[in-house]
Amino acid sequence: MESITVQQLKERMDNGEKVNLIDCREPSEYEEYNIGATLIPLGDIQHGEIGSLAGKEDEEIIIHCRSGKRSAAACLYLDSLGFKKTVNVEGGILAWKEAFDSE
Repeated sequence: MESITVQQLKERMDNGEKVNLIDCREPSEYEEYNIGATLIPLGDIQHGEIGSLAGKEDEEIIIHCRSGKRSAAACLYLDSLGFKKTVNVEGGILAWKEAFDSE
């Protein structure tokens, strides 16, 4: 598992880079605020329900949650399934809001 800051992630997104961005929060959290990631809750990931990630084991997978804890757990679980490049967003949505919602 690697890590990325919200600033690095936003820069890549703003540059039009295609990223495999996963939000591992719960659906209610996603509905309240999201940054366009694909929603796959941590519980689903831990039960092997990885949805659109199937077949992407060799691709970079960037995962965020609210604060960075659930996404770290999701990264570690995907690593155990053979994913080679999981990336945890440091600070999650809380860091994103702090950095960019005041703009």
